[in-house]
Amino acid sequence: MYAPFSTPTLNLGGRLYVLNRPIVMGILNVTPDSFYADSRTPDTDAAQIRRRVREIIDEGGDIIDVGACSTRPGADDVNGDEEMRRLSTALAIVREEAPEAIVSVDTWRSEVARGCVEEYGVQMINDISGGELDRGMLRTVARLGVPYVLMHMQGEPRTMQAAPHYEDVVAEVIEYLARRAQRLRDYGGKDIIVDPGFGFGKTLEHNYRLLERLEFFHELNCPLLVGVSRKSMIYRLLGSTPQDALNGTTAIHAFALMKGAHILRVHDVKAAVETCRIFNAMNAAETAGR
Repeated sequence: MYAPFSTPTLNLGGRLYVLNRPIVMGILNVTPDSFYADSRTPDTDAAQIRRRVREIIDEGGDIIDVGACSTRPGADDVNGDEEMRRLSTALAIVREEAPEAIVSVDTWRSEVARGCVEEYGVQMINDISGGELDRGMLRTVARLGVPYVLMHMQGEPRTMQAAPHYEDVVAEVIEYLARRAQRLRDYGGKDIIVDPGFGFGKTLEHNYRLLERLEFFHELNCPLLVGVSRKSMIYRLLGSTPQDALNGTTAIHAFALMKGAHILRVHDVKAAVETCRIFNAMNAAETAGR
């Protein structure tokens, strides 16, 4: 198993998290059109949002990641006002149901990020675009002082899967993340989490090449987030659907943990938490045997 040279930390709402074990980020989608239909939690259904929050917490999730704008290929555009309206509804419920929870918001808009942090105490921003879709995002995150998930995406959501091309996908994604991370540091940003962006402007082959070389991303000296839950890299390979992709998701999670992933972003919290527990037991047995 891959062992990083140092243990990263995150300042989440004034609490220092030492990432000496992998943690699980549970997805709360308040969208009508996410690619995995079973994950859709309409913002109009407060009881369903409340149940999903309790499910993430009760199953052992460490972070709740709230998204209000689908980023699947070909998804319809949602304007900033509508995105913020959906998020406001969901975040108010999250704060009522689980006031101590660590909450992340999945958005590429700087004003939405600012509103969620300032009005609802959100502790992390998760941006699929690495600050490319809103040029004010990196400065905003630096001013807010919250951890930032910096993801790689080639193109933009509506067209990113049209014809993705790389000469060397691993080298190019790492170089991109390094440049954007340095830009954020130049603005004063800290606590940067990197995400290779599985499925975002990548072919099936690109995705598995990134997975096979995942340990290379530790050269960035940032915590590593892996988001593969029920994605097309699994169900298209296996000839199935997102609904049938849990087993494949768990297999990739186990592999990613052995490659040193720090955070798993998932729909199925219980399965991911159990995978982490098994990995931790293996790690402890390996350490004890030295």
